[in-house]
Amino acid sequence: MSPVRLIRGDITEQRVDVIVNAANSGLLGGGGVDGAIHRRGGPDILRECQHLRATTLPDGLPAGQAVATTAGQLQARWVVHTVGPVWSSSIDRSPVLRSAYTSSLRVSAELGAQTVAFPAISAGVYGWPLAAAAEVAVRAVLGSPVVMREVRFVLFGHDAYEAFRVALDAATRRD
Repeated sequence: MSPVRLIRGDITEQRVDVIVNAANSGLLGGGGVDGAIHRRGGPDILRECQHLRATTLPDGLPAGQAVATTAGQLQARWVVHTVGPVWSSSIDRSPVLRSAYTSSLRVSAELGAQTVAFPAISAGVYGWPLAAAAEVAVRAVLGSPVVMREVRFVLFGHDAYEAFRVALDAATRRD
């Protein structure tokens, strides 16, 4: 099991091997975490994403999967882009959200990474309630067979930090 750390802050400022991007399937930037990573990382990230779209991912990156690019000007070696599912009150999409985390860890391990920073995937414009998103995220990372030296959840606001703190406390008490 990877040690998990919670940080309240800006994911683009993390000094880690991998920063995970909560991307959209188009991989060409957007709002929230995705936009911040593209802006701070510079044009090299966008160029590699455009290359992926022109070659291996012409239809975009499916939800729950992950792919790596350079980190450009970020203080990381790579960005692993993943697409989380949009929240639905009538369809359980938690397996897809779990896969976004586990696929990101698998791709990170394939790169040789030892430290990974995650945002709260799908908990922004994709509408997942923070508590539910945090529970899925924490359980996915703690239950993954991929072991890292450190996994960070970098959470922008107080509410997100608290939701992840509660989820991590509950998961570590139960396990």
